[in-house]
Amino acid sequence: MGSDQHQNPKSDIEIARSATLENITDIADKLGIDGNGLLPHGHVKAKVDLDYVDSLKHVTYGNLILVAGITPTPAGEGKTTTTVGLGDALNKTGRKASVCLREPSLGPCFGVKGGAAGGGYAQVVPMEEINLHFTGDFHAITSAHNLLSAMIDNHIHWGNELGIDARRVTWKRVIDMNDRALRSVAAGLGGYGNGFPREDGFDITVASEVMAIFCLADGLADLQERLGNIVVAYTRDKKPIHARDLQAEGAMTVLLKNALAPNLVQTMEGTPAFVHGGPFANIAHGCNSVSATKTALRLSDYVVTEAGFGADLGAEKFFDIKCRKSGLIPDAVVIVATIRAVKMHGGVAKEDLKQENVEAVRKGAENVLRHVRNVKKFGVPPVVALNQFSADTEAEIEALRERLADEDVELVLSDHWANGGAGAVDLAETVARTIDERRGKFEVLYPDDMPLWDKVRTIATELYGASDISADEKARKQLADLQAGGYGHYPVCIAKTPLSFSTDPERKGAPEGHVVNIREVRLSAGAEFLVIVCGEVMTMPGLPRVPAAAHIRIGESGHIEGLS
Repeated sequence: MGSDQHQNPKSDIEIARSATLENITDIADKLGIDGNGLLPHGHVKAKVDLDYVDSLKHVTYGNLILVAGITPTPAGEGKTTTTVGLGDALNKTGRKASVCLREPSLGPCFGVKGGAAGGGYAQVVPMEEINLHFTGDFHAITSAHNLLSAMIDNHIHWGNELGIDARRVTWKRVIDMNDRALRSVAAGLGGYGNGFPREDGFDITVASEVMAIFCLADGLADLQERLGNIVVAYTRDKKPIHARDLQAEGAMTVLLKNALAPNLVQTMEGTPAFVHGGPFANIAHGCNSVSATKTALRLSDYVVTEAGFGADLGAEKFFDIKCRKSGLIPDAVVIVATIRAVKMHGGVAKEDLKQENVEAVRKGAENVLRHVRNVKKFGVPPVVALNQFSADTEAEIEALRERLADEDVELVLSDHWANGGAGAVDLAETVARTIDERRGKFEVLYPDDMPLWDKVRTIATELYGASDISADEKARKQLADLQAGGYGHYPVCIAKTPLSFSTDPERKGAPEGHVVNIREVRLSAGAEFLVIVCGEVMTMPGLPRVPAAAHIRIGESGHIEGLS
């Protein structure tokens, strides 16, 4: 049976530190990247030069594998760990593979979530550097975003030629840290010389539209055009003011020039790993950069990437936003589940998860089945990966296997957390065979010309099991105005709780017949999608009572301790 993390006395950071890292030039050699194409940041991390990336545009793509998950629970599912383990296993079985992940945000690292480099013996390394400042991409995005913020207030201070209504400035400032005190602030206080007083606020950097644009841009020219299209404010007669009206997009692009080059690191087993970009999976699309994904696909036969949250949010946005905008075509989807999480969806309390409960598995399997059916609606063949734990019983595993058999979907046991790539060999073989034998015909869920209201309703009824959608007069008017204003062809990005198919985080399993209420609509004109807010969305998290930062320190040996 699989191993439970709590049975292993080593922490993730201790395991990562035990790895023997290859020089980054040797990792690049595995992909055929020569010295001119690599921009080393020390010995074990590098960026791939943008000119080299452009030189690959004639190269045919390899196979793209998306790792998604069932609806998240406190029991954990392990998408990133599975992504890394599957990449290692594909290489172990003689295939040329790489992985593509998002960069971690500092806020969650020092808050409660921890880092995003995988876990156990399926990690990307150097774990400490990836989880902290890495190559400085997030700092560049923060600087570019805040430059635009400064130029808005500067324009108002020097006469406001564009007629910006200070009450209708929609562009906040950002910082890559959890800090609830910055959610709502007053800017420009202290007299005439300090600008025009107005209400302002901060989001966390990963919630910035610049981050979403950064991850969807296909090259510097596209990046600059998208940055110019950002709507930052409105005039008194509600005319939109764009970043290009402030002549900000050029300098913003200059700040992002080096950051746009994809980052290359490695897994503990030497699999090339592109870790680049990190947008929120709620108010944005929650995927790594298009630039990194395309580069990996041109250098590898198999690329394993992941999307945020459960498949209802992450996979849907990967398909309907990232693939739609970039032309990428997924070849297979791995849906990650654990018996523990399935039992929680079947009604079992967290403290009772180690007790066998076959009936709860059968009931909770409805959540897995809906994600499977949803993926099939996009024409992509799914495989379910069961991330094993020591408390899983044969009867529970068989119960889940029987439920999935009804959908003609394979359940593959995987033990990569404890055994690295060797623990995911069966998963790798199954995924490769699925691509060869069951290749589908990918299609997005809705066409560009479908009205915005109907796009939201299609997602809610087709994927969430809802009977309908609703909205108050204000939200309906926002949608109508955006439709009339020329944004009706944009895809929609649903922002709701990730903990349920419904908008109620307490409704586990696969609820049906609920109504999804639209509370607000936000325009991301540079990223080219509309954020449909269904419930409360936190764009600046706070720290918990005892944050992870309280336990992170430099030990006597000089190594970082407490980072997870």
